[in-house]
Parts: sequence; structure tokens; C-alpha cells
Amino acid sequence: MADPTPLLPHSTSSDPISTPPISLDSVIERVTTNSSWPQLLQAILVSLSWFFDGQQTFITVYTDAEPTWHCTEYPNTTCRSTSNICDLSASAWAWDRPSSTTIISDFNIQCASSLISGLPASAFFFGCLLGGFILATLADSSLGRRNLLFLSCFTMCVASLITAFSTNVFVYAGLRFISGFGRASIGACALVLSTEIVSRKWRGRIGIAGFFCFTFGFLSLPGIAYVNRYSSWRTLYMWTSVPGILYCVLVFLFVSESPKWLFTRGRKDEAVATLGRLGHWNHSSLNLYLSSIPLLEESAEVDLFSSLKNLFEKKWAFRRTLALMSVGFGVGMVYYGMPLGVGNLGFNIYPSLTLNAMSEIPSFALTLFFIGKWNRKSSLLTFMMISGVCSIMCVVVSSKWMQIGLEIVSFFSANTAFSILMIYTLELFPTCVRNSATSMVRQGLVIGAIFSPVLISAGRNYNEFFSYGVFGVVIICCGVFVFPLPETKGVALCDTMDEQERKEVTDQINTSI
Repeated sequence: MADPTPLLPHSTSSDPISTPPISLDSVIERVTTNSSWPQLLQAILVSLSWFFDGQQTFITVYTDAEPTWHCTEYPNTTCRSTSNICDLSASAWAWDRPSSTTIISDFNIQCASSLISGLPASAFFFGCLLGGFILATLADSSLGRRNLLFLSCFTMCVASLITAFSTNVFVYAGLRFISGFGRASIGACALVLSTEIVSRKWRGRIGIAGFFCFTFGFLSLPGIAYVNRYSSWRTLYMWTSVPGILYCVLVFLFVSESPKWLFTRGRKDEAVATLGRLGHWNHSSLNLYLSSIPLLEESAEVDLFSSLKNLFEKKWAFRRTLALMSVGFGVGMVYYGMPLGVGNLGFNIYPSLTLNAMSEIPSFALTLFFIGKWNRKSSLLTFMMISGVCSIMCVVVSSKWMQIGLEIVSFFSANTAFSILMIYTLELFPTCVRNSATSMVRQGLVIGAIFSPVLISAGRNYNEFFSYGVFGVVIICCGVFVFPLPETKGVALCDTMDEQERKEVTDQINTSI
């Protein structure tokens, strides 16, 4: 006869819970060890949000591009290909393509200051920065992972759809700000939610699956943009926002909340129901097993901003957060700056960005297969160093083909470092602050991204070292902050700050012994 309570440890005693209570992570590990299709399908559905995130992050590479032009009067001694069109009469030149193809020609801002032309891209990243600080704590407190994922993705996609109807650059920049604000929590929510519903064996691989989706979103842009290269830039926003809104409906209907978050919020019945659906376990068995786990109460009062307060008030958490944000700053500057600045090397943006996007695929594949074997600290530091050296070499060598090769290697390494950094962050913090911590690290990435356009412009107008050279120096210097962090390969995840602190003390005692 089959064991009616397969989750319970076998015991010779009449009491089925005669063994000592174990942690919630161990319970979920046992439920999800043989990952079933419901778990994997939900994890993949959640990870798809990265696809639309990738599209909205890099869409301005095409919608805000500087269009090409040609002289209309021949022979003409004043109009040359090297001329500044702002010094020419309107009749002396014309755009190569319809003026509606980018916002520069559509809004007639080709002669505006760099502050105006770069305003939409900066507004998007400032929205990401502000949204990350405001929305980060909601996933750990009142809304949860699922609801915030839906809200963030829906806000980003609706704002993107409305962007297609912008009447001037200021309205356009405002809507990009809103889109960035909504987008801020997508990556963190998707990463945390997808990894909290699978076993430790699959945690790293499912996390990398989200990065793959981001890459495919990025990779889809050159194709969509090329097909619509003679159409209005507004078409790109329509093509990318409508499917995103339909995806949000699927999230609302089919995605379940994280059982770890539900349990730590005292909603045990909902956690049991979710685990039952994901693992096909009997609810009575789950209730019996979970009843043996004493939920460690936090010593601090739990409110809307308790997760952020814990990150900044607990010294060990603050040090980790600050170190990881510093690492993220360097990685983000290269990761977001390389695709935006590839035009500085003199290559066509369609094939160049396609090569950049395609380089992410082997990067994620490498991480996918080896994340279970790699030490987090050494691998993260190694790829940051490789990225920095190759970025600096881009301004040292003179061959254009060597430059693009080094640029791709640098981007590949920064992308791999980004993947490892996100998985590393998940393992360094407990459930009660995990989403907030991940969001804060992503804020470091965004801050690096904010500086990237400024450095790219300086590299274009003054000296190449101000872009790729500075990228390399910064990511190498930021790698120093990896050294004080502990190794987390194969560790069990804690649920509360108190549990994490007790575990740290125990590990220190065991290490000293």
C-alpha cells in the first residue's frame, strides 16, 4: 500500500512528527525536488516578463536614433557629408528616410541640445531608479511577488502603448519615465518568484531562463525595427506593447503566489494550497508537515517599509547591499552602455546590436550549465575583470574589427557577471527581504546605466577613452567589492532576518572549529 503521507519522514514511533522540526526551505525542497510540469510551466510563464522588459529597455536605440541625411543640391560647396545640418539651409539637405522613422526627425529636435535629445532615455532610467526604491518593498510586504509583477508589467506596457501617441518630446519623455517606473520591479519579482517555487537543484537554471527571455526580447528588436525601418517609430511601440498587455492577462489568471512569501506572512492555508497545486501533494499531509515548523518571528516590527529598514539598519545586510550595489554599478555601466555606444565604433546599428544580443545566448548557456558548479565569488570577479580589460582594449587597438570583437567579449563577460550577480543576491538574503535586496542591486545596475549615455556622448564628441576606457576602469574597480562577501554555493535559503543571523553565527562557529 502506498504511503499516505509521502512528505513525512519515516519513523518507528506512533507519532508521525517525531523527528525534529525542519526549516520551511527544507519542506519546499522536499515538495519540489522532483520538479513537475506545473512548477516549470509557472516558472517559465513568470520568466517571460523579462522578454517585454528587454524590449522596452533597448527600444530607444531605434526609436531615438539619429537618422541619416543627404545633400539635395548638387553641385553644392556648402553641403557635404561631414557638414553640420544645423548650419545648412533647410533646402540644402533632406532625411534619407521618412521623418517619422525616429523621434529626432519627427519632433524636429536634430538641432536641440543633447539634454533635450537624450531626455527620453534618461527619463526612462530615472523612472527605473525611482520605481525601484518605491516599489521594491511592496513585494516583500503588502502586495507580494505575483501582484507586483502583474502591476509593474501592466504599467510598463500600457505606458508604452500610450507613448505611441506622444505629441512632442516632453510628453514622450514623461511616458518613458512612467514606463521605466513600472518596469523597475519586473526583473526582481520575476527572478524571486520563479526561483522560490522550484527546488535548489533548479534554482540557478530557472533564474538563468529569465535572463534568456530578456535576451530574446533584446534580440527581437533588430528584426522588428528592420522590418519597420521605413515606418513610424510609433509602430515599434505598438508591436511591443500590445503583446505585453496580453501577457499580463495570463499572469493575472494563471500565476500563483510564492508559497515561501505566503508562509512568512502567516497565510499558511494559501501556502499549502499553492504547494499542493505545484507538487501534487495531499493538503492534509502538507498541513501536518508545516505545523511542525515554528515560523521565526522577526524581532523588528513588520510594516510596509520594514524590509528596506532591515536592509539598512542591520549592519551585515547593509554591508552586503552596499557591496552588491557597487558591483552592480560597474556591471550595469558596461552591460547597458555597450549596446548604446556601439555606434561610436562606426558600425551599422542593426547587425552590431544583433551580434551583441546574440552574444548573450552563449553567455546564459554557459551560466546555465555551470552555475551549479561555479563558486559565486571567484566566477563573478573573473568575468568582471575580463570585461574591464577588453573594454579598455577597445580604445587601445586601431583595427575596427578587433574593436568590435573586443566589445562583444566585454559585453559577453559583463552579461555573464550580471547573471551570476543576480543569483548570488538571491542566496545572500532571506525571504522577508529577498525581493527588496534584489531590487536594490538592480538599482545599482540602473545607476550605472544612467551614467552610460553621458559617457558615450563624451566619447563621441571628445575622446573614445571617455566611453569604453571609463567603462573598463569602473567595472574593474567595482570588482573589489566582491572580496568581503561570503560564498553561497549550495546553501539553504533562510526566511527571516533572525534566522539568517543565527545561521551566520553557526557558520562562523563551525568554521572556527
